[in-house]
Amino acid sequence: MSALVLKPGEGRAVGVVGDVYTVKTSGKETGGAYSVMEALVPPLGGPPPHRHAREAEAFYVLEGEMEFIADGQRSVGSAGTWVSLPKGSLHRFRNIGDTPARMLILIVPAGLEEFFLEVGLDAGMIAADEPATIDPRQIEKMLATAPKYGLEIVPLEH
Repeated sequence: MSALVLKPGEGRAVGVVGDVYTVKTSGKETGGAYSVMEALVPPLGGPPPHRHAREAEAFYVLEGEMEFIADGQRSVGSAGTWVSLPKGSLHRFRNIGDTPARMLILIVPAGLEEFFLEVGLDAGMIAADEPATIDPRQIEKMLATAPKYGLEIVPLEH
């Protein structure tokens, strides 16, 4: 392994459920120890409830106002908020503000970033300043691919 320096806007970016995730460092660069992604979440954007069987996950809000729901506990955080989730926690996050939100996501151990890269769309197709729109074909692909990565995606209750 060698040092890795990425400048703003660099890294592999993909669109997943209307959000843009940029891999800043993957397990390939860290020997599998961890990965870090930057998330750009449009207003009302965010993933469906899910849990990871293999990884702990943490979020650091850089911009915007995010709602986090983890194991039934709701919290709201703006810039500077840190959220740590243990492996197996049922969780989701959502941008509840009027502008795009940005977060860093730490994943330990690495590997989940590969799920995003596998199911993601070309990030150029995503307009982060507009409410998220979700392509049903991507949801189908996510549901089919999730078990390979130890993910359980739970449908939202209406």
